[in-house]
Amino acid sequence: MPDSPVIPDVMLAKAAAKVPAADALPGGCSYEPKWDGFRVLVVRGAATDPAAAVGEGDDAVDLLGRSGKSLARYFPEVVEKVRAVPAPAIVDGELVVRSGEPGAERLDWDALAQRIHPAASRIERLAAETPGEVICFDLLADAGGSLLERPFAERRERLAALVGGLPASGGVHLTRATTDPGEAADWFTRFEGAGLDGIMAKGLDTPYEPGKRTMLKVKHKRTADAVVVGYRVHKSGTGVGSLLLGLWSGDQLVPVGGASAFTTARRAELEAELQPWVVREADGSVASAERARNRFTSGKDTSYVPLRPERVVEVAFDQLEGHRFRHAVRFLRWRDDKDAAQCTLEQVDVASGYDLDAVLAADS
Repeated sequence: MPDSPVIPDVMLAKAAAKVPAADALPGGCSYEPKWDGFRVLVVRGAATDPAAAVGEGDDAVDLLGRSGKSLARYFPEVVEKVRAVPAPAIVDGELVVRSGEPGAERLDWDALAQRIHPAASRIERLAAETPGEVICFDLLADAGGSLLERPFAERRERLAALVGGLPASGGVHLTRATTDPGEAADWFTRFEGAGLDGIMAKGLDTPYEPGKRTMLKVKHKRTADAVVVGYRVHKSGTGVGSLLLGLWSGDQLVPVGGASAFTTARRAELEAELQPWVVREADGSVASAERARNRFTSGKDTSYVPLRPERVVEVAFDQLEGHRFRHAVRFLRWRDDKDAAQCTLEQVDVASGYDLDAVLAADS
């Protein structure tokens, strides 16, 4: 690669309410599945940080996360897999982990998140137990140099030539794409069962614009009624920072996540509204409670104000993965007309199962 290019920030996307029309972006839209993993730049032969990269010269590999930090040490098996990508190259993609039985596999965000661990022994064990793979969807540079100014249609063609012929069993995949909005709408519904986030749309004439929200994304949105089991005080020291939510599974109230992002005024209002449900000791003081700790929260304050599990709230969410909302959910309204006992895991709308291998099949 002539004069190794500076590694750019990744290009971003802005939200759209529905699958965009075919002519919504310059040159027309190219649609892709939206993968749910770690955004990563695969750098072959042009690593920015020799101390973090694995190998030297054309053999060098680095995996740069969205923050610009190297993930290579956490995914040694992925480093070996992407050596199948001819050097030099900089490929934009998604690092994912799958789980499930053959024929019913799906993306597994929790397993992926657990891969970031300081202990070398754990990294080695998880590399074998929950191996990562890379889904490739853009090409920023190749042997001819930087491609940032080239239109996406050309970058996609050159990416397909670079990685499209690699065996699927090798763990490096070319994402499927279509210019048919009807097919994209079908993918939006069907592929959710394999753990995918939604649909991306890219302009065929669009250059790669680092840090800009040039692409469009359509994500799944649903609503659910949940029980408010407590709240965390905002980091400012006053008001509600987040509501802690639960859903009933049999006779057990299972923690499923939280709702946050309230304005200063709303934080104070919520704290006042919830006082009648606060669990108190015999002397009137607030009962103490702590959320379960894990390696991500071991150094954080996990205390919260417990509430009697009687108040029901309607929230908006995108995915329920296992027994937890995949991301923080959005408060919609109180449901004082609904009994907390009706807030069960079973009542939450989830996607029908779909095999991840079927999503990774060659372009239709």
